[in-house]
Amino acid sequence: MDSMNSIRSEIEDHLASNGYTLTTFGHLSGMNRGTLSAILHASPPKPIAIRQLDVITEALGYPEGWFYHLYLSECFANEKVSRRRLESYLIRSAELNKLDCIKAAISRLVDNPKHIHIIFDIGEKLYALGHITESALFHEAAAELEKYNHSERLAISQYRLFMAHQGPHVEENWKAVIRFESFRLRLPENYQLDALLRLAIVCFALSKWKEVEKYADELRMLAQAIYREQLKRLKQNRPFEILHTERHFVVYYGQGYLLKAGALGKQGYYEDGKKFVLGYADLGWFHELDEVGTSEVKKFSLWAKANLYTFDMMMGKYDILMDYTDFLDEHPQELLPALVTIVECANKYDFQIDWVLEKYAEQITRFDTSGNIINYGLFYSYCYQIAIYHLNQLEYIKGISFTLQALNLAITIRSDKDFIQCVTLFEAYRPHSTEVLRNEYHSLMNQMRKSEENLCYL
Repeated sequence: MDSMNSIRSEIEDHLASNGYTLTTFGHLSGMNRGTLSAILHASPPKPIAIRQLDVITEALGYPEGWFYHLYLSECFANEKVSRRRLESYLIRSAELNKLDCIKAAISRLVDNPKHIHIIFDIGEKLYALGHITESALFHEAAAELEKYNHSERLAISQYRLFMAHQGPHVEENWKAVIRFESFRLRLPENYQLDALLRLAIVCFALSKWKEVEKYADELRMLAQAIYREQLKRLKQNRPFEILHTERHFVVYYGQGYLLKAGALGKQGYYEDGKKFVLGYADLGWFHELDEVGTSEVKKFSLWAKANLYTFDMMMGKYDILMDYTDFLDEHPQELLPALVTIVECANKYDFQIDWVLEKYAEQITRFDTSGNIINYGLFYSYCYQIAIYHLNQLEYIKGISFTLQALNLAITIRSDKDFIQCVTLFEAYRPHSTEVLRNEYHSLMNQMRKSEENLCYL
């Protein structure tokens, strides 16, 4: 029995075992009897559309995708690919998380290098629909087929894989950066803007400040060049191509300055950093701002105020702390990064912030990392810095408790640098710990030992 007929034989067996004729099953399923007959009995048989297969499956009372393992033959009849049926099938397979069906389809497609455009296009469609894991399977196959061609398609596939491999784990994120970064400048400009922004953000979360500067500089220069060209064409009444990007264009322009300023500040170049803050503090002059663009400009203005406070605090200007907290009362969404700065400065310059911690005690308990790599990093920094603050105040139990909270986060994000920081801090204050805290510490260390992929830490 050939593979095309196997799905029909399977359906007929199930119809017979349930006592259905084509007429009775047609009434039950809502399908036309003639259509059913053409699908099951015509020679050659009428191809089955995926929606028809879903209707048959539901009418039989079986789970969604019950016959999907047999459907691939409908897409490759007579060694020719029915792209329409294949795309519908693979999108439904992604919706139902049937990775085995997707892998089988890719295995058939890669046998013929001419199918590269189909593989790439389906990967793009799945990515656009939010099926990132499934789309990565297609982009991996496309990248392998294109690896010697240095094409745009290869660069885009590598970019999609870079995005698919983002997560809370530090080392995996850094590996993803290394794998992708050489492809970034081969991308079309619209993809390049998004890629440079994402590279800079990931490296910021990884505290790779020189890399942040590099990608922020490239992002800023590219955005400025595109903006100048658009202005030139606008003044000459010449048409220009509207770039299709994930964010409003003003975001890339502003983020080039914001990320550069942040990276400089993290390296202690506060005055230089403040100059770049001025680059995004007021972007209201940007031409043709729509409602979304105007909203983004307001965000940059807010971030500029927050970051100027940050730079002043890091330069030891303790006298602005009251104004800073007034600002945070109006903009509580800035609280977590602000508290990291405030606590770090208290440790650096040895001043008291108990009243600040008391003021925001309730909000602190509600901090949510939400799997975001930036928030994970911020919350780790907060826990680690507040641990040092309490230890400096001789509040040992509080300090060690926060050290263990930071250690737990370091394990979660798999950061060897942060892990070593926390272990070193705990061991320095071990004599001041309690049995409960030591047991918690041992539990965390055992958790590390049981994970083979984390043995590099131990």
